[in-house]
Amino acid sequence: MGTAGVPRVVGHAPADPRTRSRPPRRPRRRRYRGRVTTKRVGRAAVAALAAGVLSLVGCQVENREDRDADGAYVSPLDGLPGEPGQVLAVKIDNAAPARPHTGVDAAQIVYVEEVEAGLSRLVAVYAGRLPDRVGPVRSARESDLELLRQFDEPALAFSGAQGALLPLIDEAPLHARPPEAAPDAYTRAPERAAPHNLYLDPAALLASAPEATEVDEVADVGHTFGDAPDGGTPVERVEAGYGNASFTFRWDGNADAWAVAMDGEETELSAATVVLQRVTVRPSEFGDGGGAVTPYTETVGSGTATVLRNGREWPAEWRRPDERRGTAFETTDGEPFPLAPGQLWVVLLPERPEGEQ
Repeated sequence: MGTAGVPRVVGHAPADPRTRSRPPRRPRRRRYRGRVTTKRVGRAAVAALAAGVLSLVGCQVENREDRDADGAYVSPLDGLPGEPGQVLAVKIDNAAPARPHTGVDAAQIVYVEEVEAGLSRLVAVYAGRLPDRVGPVRSARESDLELLRQFDEPALAFSGAQGALLPLIDEAPLHARPPEAAPDAYTRAPERAAPHNLYLDPAALLASAPEATEVDEVADVGHTFGDAPDGGTPVERVEAGYGNASFTFRWDGNADAWAVAMDGEETELSAATVVLQRVTVRPSEFGDGGGAVTPYTETVGSGTATVLRNGREWPAEWRRPDERRGTAFETTDGEPFPLAPGQLWVVLLPERPEGEQ
């Protein structure tokens, strides 16, 4: 793809140690606005992955609802068996002093969103499977209200928000529970400096929000789970991010997952599927104390995406007709795109300017 408008180019990534025996080969890269780069795999790995994909040709894609063939409950969020529960969204600090995170590995969906000054925050979504502790917890943004409406009326854990935004949060159809509304659900970790030290007890927070929507009551999450579709381009790693935040997703064949690195540092986090979702990001009416404007990320509408699963990437499309509908990911032929069961990461990236490849 073309390179017009790329604000910053990430250098070539080092080869995976498992592939060092292959002859050296200069990797082809794609460069995108919004900083997404990919590293292709070598010929030997291509052959192995192609064989695996060919073996899946003709497999039936499974559009799971909430029961498997044996009648057991399957989560519509990540396609894994478990028990239904209330939907809880937690705003997660993603500054370097906030790492390593706690409890993010237990989330069923992790959204990555841009905030002021090209930095990032996470939104971790849980339903039914709760860790004992999650954090560090940070403040909410206006974009969160639109993003989370697709889960009907979830509980939202956050550290607070600027005063002008609080009335919008109070009016939103969700169950907002900052520390002052659920004091028993939050603690400060003395070993960390504020503001990167606020942690959540998810069960205690949900106890304070008994009317938060149960996941099996959500009308349409929009996710389809099943075998990987035909085609796709083999990739070893994909890099994406904003002006001052970067994410690297490296395929780990041993774990069958994408290992997640942030700002060049490895983490213990991994994803079964990663979606790089192109959205409109515009200035909001809000800003931080330093004068930086808060971006508003629009998640209703439609657009392009890139889906990563099973060591490959596919071009895709996304559709969300209105706030109350889930986000559906589709192939370029308009068919539901099957996600791999397991944790889903959705990176919300600014759409490319018109004419950019």
